[in-house]
Amino acid sequence: MVDGTTKDVGPARVGEHPVSEEQTWVEQAQAGDQEAFSKLVEAYQTPVYNLTYRMLSNVDEAEEAAQETFLRVYTRLDRYNPAYKFSTWVLSIASHHCIDRLRKRRITWLSLDEPLPAQFAPQLSSSKAGPETLAIKGEMHSRVQALLDTLQPDYRAAVVLRYWYDMSYEEMAETVGTTVSAIKSRLFRARKMLAASAQTAGVSMAEAA
Repeated sequence: MVDGTTKDVGPARVGEHPVSEEQTWVEQAQAGDQEAFSKLVEAYQTPVYNLTYRMLSNVDEAEEAAQETFLRVYTRLDRYNPAYKFSTWVLSIASHHCIDRLRKRRITWLSLDEPLPAQFAPQLSSSKAGPETLAIKGEMHSRVQALLDTLQPDYRAAVVLRYWYDMSYEEMAETVGTTVSAIKSRLFRARKMLAASAQTAGVSMAEAA
């Protein structure tokens, strides 16, 4: 269902097609149109894979989680409320599935082989990095990785949705099924935990948040 060759883990891009066209696909898929559902999968396979990869940090498991997400989307189409964005609903299913996986076992969710977002290491974002800078960057990846691994699944999801998907508090609340105040609380606590861990590890907050 999801193209296994898709390995794009860059910023998520959702809603790039007309809402009216998307809604037509949803309605047709709800009526049993397989071609319409295939169009929805094609439109959202990259954003969904990006989310599952950032949460799970494993290509095979991310692809498996993406497959499971679309299976759940298909079987729950009759529950979709058009009052909400379809993209939010789909990402909500993906994020909850990943949180369930994370709760079942401890895993690394951010690959050290992938570049960190600018928010985590802005001073190392130069495209002309020399050997010394690359060595420092590799060490920083390891330090930040250790910090992020200390966050529980709900807090990880909040960080991923905020810093990789640039979601508003309202969108995040819809996606994970909670309130805006709860989202703000999770992010505040996550940043506080990162700051405390960073201080112990000798990493500045600018590098850890």
